[in-house]
Amino acid sequence: MIGRRVGRGGRPGLIGVAARTAVVAGTASAVSGRVAARQQQQAAVHQAPAPAAAEPDPAPADAASPALDDQALSNLERLGSLYAKGMLSDAEFAAAKQRVLAP
Repeated sequence: MIGRRVGRGGRPGLIGVAARTAVVAGTASAVSGRVAARQQQQAAVHQAPAPAAAEPDPAPADAASPALDDQALSNLERLGSLYAKGMLSDAEFAAAKQRVLAP
């Protein structure tokens, strides 16, 4: 028994605990620093001023175009449903829509 070290039962000593604590604290501060920087970048992007020369609002549809009758509206709804089901191509849908909307 003389000269034999007394074991700690697999537990780390004071230096091991201090080293592990330092690593954990360093990692946490690095991660939180990166998160804060990323949040600031995103906030700066979202708070960017809107362009001053925005498109003017389009004129109201009912003031510029004549009122559509019930038959034209039902035809447009029917064309829209056919187009949504894939029964009309883009070109066919555009041509049929122009025919309905033409005076």
